[in-house]
Amino acid sequence: MKKILLIEDNTDVRENTAEILSLAGYAVTTAPNGKVGVEKAQSENPDLIICDIMMPELDGYGVLHILNKNPETASIPFIFLTAKAEKTDMRKGMTLGADDYLTKPFDDTDLLNAIETRLRKRELMLQNYDNTEAGLHSFISDVKKVLHIEDLMKDQKQKSYKKKAIIFDEGEVPSSLYFVKTGQVKVFKAHPDGKELIVSVHKAGDFFGFEAILQAEPYTESAIALEDTELNLIPKSDFLTIIYGHVDIAKSFITLLCSKVKEKETQLLHLAYNSIRQRTAEALLKLHSLKTSDATLAIAREDLAKMVGTATESVIRVLSDFKDEGLIDIISGKIAIKQPGKLEQVVRWSVARR
Repeated sequence: MKKILLIEDNTDVRENTAEILSLAGYAVTTAPNGKVGVEKAQSENPDLIICDIMMPELDGYGVLHILNKNPETASIPFIFLTAKAEKTDMRKGMTLGADDYLTKPFDDTDLLNAIETRLRKRELMLQNYDNTEAGLHSFISDVKKVLHIEDLMKDQKQKSYKKKAIIFDEGEVPSSLYFVKTGQVKVFKAHPDGKELIVSVHKAGDFFGFEAILQAEPYTESAIALEDTELNLIPKSDFLTIIYGHVDIAKSFITLLCSKVKEKETQLLHLAYNSIRQRTAEALLKLHSLKTSDATLAIAREDLAKMVGTATESVIRVLSDFKDEGLIDIISGKIAIKQPGKLEQVVRWSVARR
C-alpha cells in the first residue's frame, strides 16, 4: 500500500482529502502545518506528498525547499494544493521542483489521477531495465502508460544489415536511435588522409547514434555492421519525446544510454594517456567481452589498429610481444586470449613500450 503524506492547515480540507485517499486504497498520514509535515516526511519517508502552500509557521514553498536539500526526501513526488491560481504562484512552485499543482476546490478524480500519474513516474525512475530487447519493450510499455501516448513507437522498425553494410555515414542527418538486437556494429571516425579510428564497438543490448540527435547535428562518425546484424530503429521524434517528456522518464532512459557515453569518454582518455601496448590489451579485452561462444577473435589487424588508434604495424608488433609472453595465441590469423587477467594488468600497470 502506497503511503501519502497530506500537509494541510485547514481541518475540513485535510480530513475530507484524507478520507478520499483512504477510500482509494492509500495509507494516509496528515500534518496540520509545514513544520510537522517536514518532520513526518523525514521520519516516515512517504511515497508521495500533498502540501498546501499558504500555511502558518512554514509554508509549502519552505517545506519543498527543506525536503529538496535532503537526499532521502528530494526524490519524493510533491503535489501542491492552493486556493490561488495565479501563474506566478504556479511558476514558483514548479521552479522549486514541485511535480504537480492542484487548485482548491479540486475534483476528486483530478486529485487521484494526479497521484497515480506521479507514482507511476516514480516507479519508472526506480525501475531497472535490462539492456535487452525485452527490457526495451518493457520500458516503452511503461512510458506509454505514464505519458498517456498509446501511439509511441508505432513507427519503430527492425532492419537487417549484412556484414560490412553501412548503417549511417558521417555528415548524414540522424533520423533514428539504434538498438542492437543481434550482431555487432563499429562506429568510427574517418581522417582526411584515409585512416580510421574506431570509436566504439556495439553488441546486442547497446544503443548508439543518440549523440547527434541530442546535439541536433549531422553524424560526426560513421557506423558499419561488423557481422550480420539486426537493429531496432527508434524514430527520432519518439526518442525526443521520451527524453523531454518528463525528467524522471529521461533519467531512466539515460541510465540505459550512459554506459556507452562513459565507455567512449574512457576510450578517449586512454588514447591520450595510455601506451600502444596498454591500448592494444584493452581493445583485445573489449572484443573478448563481446564474444558469446567462439573464444577466438577473428578481427583484421587493420580494424584492431583503428580501435587502438595507431598504425597496423605497431599493433602487429604488440601482438607478437603478447604471444611471446604467453598472453595470447594466434591460430590461422585468429587471436585466442590465454590470460585475460594478465592483459588487465597490462592495461592498469604496464610501462609504456612504443
